[in-house]
Amino acid sequence: MPADHGNDEEAAVLAAARAGDHAAFAALSERYRRRLRAHCYRMLGSFDEAEDMVQEVLLRAWRGREGFQGRSLFRTWLYSIATNACLNALERAPRRVVPQDVAPPVTAATPPSEARSAPPWAPEVPWLQPFPDDLLDAGPPPDAAVEARETLALAFLAALQHLPPRQRAALILSEVVGWSAAEIAALLELTVPSVTSALQRARATLRERLPAGAPGASAGAPATDRERAALKVFMDAWEHGDTAELTRLLREDARWAMPPAPLWFDGRAAIANLLALFPPRWKGRAFRMVPVGANRQPAAAAYLRPQGEAMFRLSGVHVLRVSDGQIAEIMTFSAELCAGFRLPASLTD
Repeated sequence: MPADHGNDEEAAVLAAARAGDHAAFAALSERYRRRLRAHCYRMLGSFDEAEDMVQEVLLRAWRGREGFQGRSLFRTWLYSIATNACLNALERAPRRVVPQDVAPPVTAATPPSEARSAPPWAPEVPWLQPFPDDLLDAGPPPDAAVEARETLALAFLAALQHLPPRQRAALILSEVVGWSAAEIAALLELTVPSVTSALQRARATLRERLPAGAPGASAGAPATDRERAALKVFMDAWEHGDTAELTRLLREDARWAMPPAPLWFDGRAAIANLLALFPPRWKGRAFRMVPVGANRQPAAAAYLRPQGEAMFRLSGVHVLRVSDGQIAEIMTFSAELCAGFRLPASLTD
């Protein structure tokens, strides 16, 4: 019979912890960093806060290592610490939002006189942040079953933020991590019927909040060839200022939001009006688009060069949701919300 490497690993972790071997403990727990980061991101809706939180989780794990007696898997113990830490943080933090949560839409019927070339920024609002794909895909997954169910789609993340924290934790642990109701009940100090009821309410809220065609908890695969093809057409059209092609790419019910501005456009006609008033090459601007991955969705970093200048400077990241080859949603995050992507601040021509 083959050796059970999982049990061997658990035994090594326990032995290292009991011996106070920080290097061995850190090396083993480090394997779970990216998964814990993604878990904290789902809970908190902020990449920056998730990055800080996973540091805190690993520190708590080391300090509380004697509490791990090997009665559960090591990763289960880490998820327990991470979930409790996030729940504590959510007690004192407002939920993360997208523009659709805080502002009425701009529609095709909105008078052109209300259009502004520079949207009103609201950096003080706790905006949902995007998550860089390259921090998901590095290294082998410690648990392929969890990887297959993992989802970070923006629509799903935005809907999650409408759940009370404990409902959110229960749903993520059930739908994404794959815990049983009994395991969730033990962690949250609830009864199994209470967890079952919380999950039913959470799923009902998600059904109400998720846009038609948006991925649910069973999604999360990397971008498909069709999605990447749509991204390339989008990038080329943006660089060439081809507003007709950009409009053609959009579904009739497409949405476009622009955090940190409390601003979003509802419908292809509304977006076409925006592009007609302020096309990519408005006032001599030029763009360079660089493909990136965000939230397991096709995305592009936009670098803007004003007329008369030599340098292209990072202006933001466009994250697309593509459905049947057309763009259903664009979320354009300002550069300030995308620090986790570690993109260069500027490009030369």
